[in-house]
Amino acid sequence: MGWKSLDVILVTGDTYVDSPYIGVAVIGKVLLDAGYRVGIIAQPDIAGDRDIRRLGEPALFWGVTSGCMDSVISNYTATGKKRRQDDLTGGGVNNRRPDLAVIAYSNLVRRYFKKTRPIVLGGMEASLRRISHYHYPSDSIRRSILFDAKADILVYGMGERTILELAKRIQDKQPITDVRGICYIAAEKKEGYIELPPHADAAADPAAFIRMFKGFYGNNDPITANGLCQRQDSRYLIHNPPQLPLTPAELDRVHELGYERDVHPYYASWGPVRALETIRFSLTTHRGCYGECHFCAISVHQGRTVIDRTEASLLREATTLTARPEFKGTIQDVGGPTANMYGIECRRKNKKGACRRKRCLTPKVCDKLTVDHSRQIVLLRKLRKLPGVKKVFIGSGIRHDLVLQDADHGLEYLEEIIRHHISGQLKLAPEHSENEILELMGKPAIEGFIEFKRRFETINRRLKKKQFLTCYFIAAYPGCTLEHMGRLNRFSREVLKFRPRQVQIFTPSPSTPATLMYTTGKSYDAGKPLFVEKNNRRKEKQKGKVLDDISG
Repeated sequence: MGWKSLDVILVTGDTYVDSPYIGVAVIGKVLLDAGYRVGIIAQPDIAGDRDIRRLGEPALFWGVTSGCMDSVISNYTATGKKRRQDDLTGGGVNNRRPDLAVIAYSNLVRRYFKKTRPIVLGGMEASLRRISHYHYPSDSIRRSILFDAKADILVYGMGERTILELAKRIQDKQPITDVRGICYIAAEKKEGYIELPPHADAAADPAAFIRMFKGFYGNNDPITANGLCQRQDSRYLIHNPPQLPLTPAELDRVHELGYERDVHPYYASWGPVRALETIRFSLTTHRGCYGECHFCAISVHQGRTVIDRTEASLLREATTLTARPEFKGTIQDVGGPTANMYGIECRRKNKKGACRRKRCLTPKVCDKLTVDHSRQIVLLRKLRKLPGVKKVFIGSGIRHDLVLQDADHGLEYLEEIIRHHISGQLKLAPEHSENEILELMGKPAIEGFIEFKRRFETINRRLKKKQFLTCYFIAAYPGCTLEHMGRLNRFSREVLKFRPRQVQIFTPSPSTPATLMYTTGKSYDAGKPLFVEKNNRRKEKQKGKVLDDISG
């Protein structure tokens, strides 16, 4: 590049893959596009200074992330076993990402660069651990990771706009305390901000933790949220309101910044990165999810408002894929957090923010949400017609309740994807068969899934196709007993007529309503006592109950 020094150095817990699916690559490209000199250090050795000193010291700030996932979830299974495989590490062996990586990397920077430039945390781990939160391995409530990392600023959510504003403020030596989408540490609480229960109270008293979490969770919408503050030891965490989402045009630009869609040559010698197999020739159509499943962190990180890319941008990106020599004619995925939310959003929400006391999809689809799959149908048809494209798959999951809600285009969409866009199987996530557990999950009642299955099979018979549903289920969810899993087994035998292969044990990830229920033993909405299975052997037994042979 002809540079003698850097403005920003980004440190990540993943192997460096230059892709719009990789957060650190996106932030690096956005800063580079704005004129900043950016370097990236991936998976540095924390035992010494060889890696962290490689690029010198930045002029503006260090950006630190654990990678695409929370490092604890990357490193451990739901029952606390160390994961052997890591799809975002070269060679696939899980031996390069430390636990609580943003803390480890921040300490690494501080060890070898005394009184250095500001350290800015970002990514999923920082976002989900920005407030007092439940830490599964220690079965305890930890304080904000900003304090434990001894960093200066935390960027939460999807940080493109926030990081550009921060870079400009730091460069111009201007205050950063009013930048949206950040947390920082202060000696005093901030006037006009809602004060949450102190960390010491939240850590010691489940009732205080519930009040704290609901105050935090209820202030995540960029239009309606208030600023928050929370006493953590002798100082305060200041939590500014969320950043406003990108416009479709801005999101288009982010995804068209000339990504290599490959592993950086420096790290390629470590071995293949398995995650690249599924993202190299895929398209992200939108950002955000209004499903708000209680076990999912997307609404806390990406937000409850869906922002679509334009059709023109997606077709341009697809055309660049076809020009790559490795492209064999298959676009592996066209989707987002939920594939069939593209082109569907509530107009009221875009102006007034997400409803505080009403959910978009449960207990039923809101009548203010106009569900219309026609935009995605048109997009898929145009992608199929591009020169060089032989097949376009939907690898992301879909919401069956949205398909059923769309009286005009729902069945047309279903037939379209059955004809052209699935490879023998369609991914669905009913998650359970029992409505009392589904309600605790924030998922729709099982009757809708049964109706969708009936229509899916009817269309397949008419088209003379042999295609199937792949169903995902969760065991040991808060409120779920061995008896519930036995009923799910019977549901598999009598309704699905196959044994589910995709059954995972519930993992308490930070800052989700499900984890609050796991921690406190109380339902999220009603506050009623819940059975919570915390014994690992009995969790495995719940999972095994569904995987039992259903032939008899």
